[in-house]
Amino acid sequence: MEEKKGFVKEFKEFIMRGNVLDMAVGVIIATAFGKITTSLVKDVFMPFISWIFGARDMTALNIVVREAVTNEAGDVVKEAIVIGFGTFVTAIIDFILVALVVFLIVKAFNKARAKAEAKKKAEAEAAAAAAAEEPAPPTQEELLAEIRDLLKASK
Repeated sequence: MEEKKGFVKEFKEFIMRGNVLDMAVGVIIATAFGKITTSLVKDVFMPFISWIFGARDMTALNIVVREAVTNEAGDVVKEAIVIGFGTFVTAIIDFILVALVVFLIVKAFNKARAKAEAKKKAEAEAAAAAAAEEPAPPTQEELLAEIRDLLKASK
């Protein structure tokens, strides 16, 4: 029973670490973002590209290598071999959009981090300069000598 408590406690500590929680949030957001980019590609860009290519639907832009073979009853004996050019183009556009957005996010994050580090460095330099300008506090010996001199002078 002691081993189970240790395992549960260890697992709870693992889950409660900031990095694991950040990663979980990132995965959830990435999943939602994937839906957004898929919709953007499918519902916004692909109709425009299909219009340029003169196709009703970009996924319909296929290269048929071999037609389907059917028998007299109309049943398919051999499936058609089709190169899904339109589907491939859709996937490429989807990838490029996701990569572009991730690049912009990382770029903005790096810029913000560099700005924060520069501010922190400037504050540290200002604090060091202020400390250098102020005279050092007197040592214990200097204070005792000053007290001695004051006592001598007051006699």
